[in-house]
Amino acid sequence: MNLERGDVINARFPHASGLRGKKRPVVVVQADVYNKRLRHALVAQLTTNLDDKADPACFLIEAQTSAGRAAGIFQDSLFSGYLISLMSEDRLQDKIGKLSDEFMQEIDLCLKAALGIG
Repeated sequence: MNLERGDVINARFPHASGLRGKKRPVVVVQADVYNKRLRHALVAQLTTNLDDKADPACFLIEAQTSAGRAAGIFQDSLFSGYLISLMSEDRLQDKIGKLSDEFMQEIDLCLKAALGIG
């Protein structure tokens, strides 16, 4: 698998009800050691619904910044550490960008908050 942690990919994110989801950007949050050997990846959703931007499990990515452009997003988006899913590699083919190591450190904090770690 050629995925790397921090890759931003357009994927059909599954709906919690099990119904067909909506195509939206997701961020690969799984460690690269697993990205290399597994045929699936743990991803977290990006959403343009900014209502939870103050939530510690969320992180705002502004589209007009260099980081937003590098991520491949066109609208301000919220990384949602509480909206995670395991997706097969065949659903993760449309890479649109990459988040910086600095942003991934912020995302690590969001994931810790969402999962109650630390």
